[in-house]
Amino acid sequence: MKRVIAGIAAATVTMSVAAAPVQAASADPVTALKSEFVAGKGVKFTDVATLVEFAGNTSFLKRTGSFQFGGTGIVASDVNAKLTTDETSWIPNSLLWMLTRSERTIRIGTTSYYSGGLWEPPKGKTWLKHPHGMTAGFSGWCSQLVNVAEPATLKALIAKGKRTGSTYTGAISFGALEKVSPWLRNARLIRLSKEEKSAVLRFTLTLGADRLPQRLVTVYPPRTHGGTEPGREDRRLSVETHYTGWGSRVSVKAPAASEVGNMGRREPADRGGGRG
Repeated sequence: MKRVIAGIAAATVTMSVAAAPVQAASADPVTALKSEFVAGKGVKFTDVATLVEFAGNTSFLKRTGSFQFGGTGIVASDVNAKLTTDETSWIPNSLLWMLTRSERTIRIGTTSYYSGGLWEPPKGKTWLKHPHGMTAGFSGWCSQLVNVAEPATLKALIAKGKRTGSTYTGAISFGALEKVSPWLRNARLIRLSKEEKSAVLRFTLTLGADRLPQRLVTVYPPRTHGGTEPGREDRRLSVETHYTGWGSRVSVKAPAASEVGNMGRREPADRGGGRG
């Protein structure tokens, strides 16, 4: 009898251990994301921005970056953006002015440090410090504006999306996204206009076996990204982002103080801030 009981107990333990990965795999994506919020850990990403039109598609901007996590979410980020073409005549003027040179943005908390791009630090400096600054510099508006490393943003996409396997496809307005996403609220120096808030972006989000974001494709409407310019009405901006290394060590540090110049303060976007 004792042997039978022991055998049942051993089988129960074995079944419990085997069931753990299955339970983890079926975990809610937002819960899975929050479990990654460990100090000193984070995720890396790459994305490519492409202009889509009837005549064909043209990629023009590539970014690499990382998000560093703390116990409650993103505490720092480091984003490098590089224009990948010399032929820029087909890029709408409303976007082109933001893409003059490669740009790097480091953000610690809500303080941004910019280098390259349109920025002109004081002589002898290579960075500009901007309290309550933009999340990814000027080029950020031409890149991935949907940050699925934010739990509220990920939750909003899942709620709006239609699920097929591990992929969610749907649409969400800029206004609805702005309400839940600090990343979008600080994506540029001015707030979204009423017209922009009503504009709708389309998305396709694919999760990995761990239920964490693996790939995100967004398509922005003409009202927000240059399609209203004469002769460019058929153009859309699409951004494809891949996420890798969830849970890997990520350490984002501010530039050395000796390399940094200061620029004006800006009121947080939550309080209606504008230009610094």
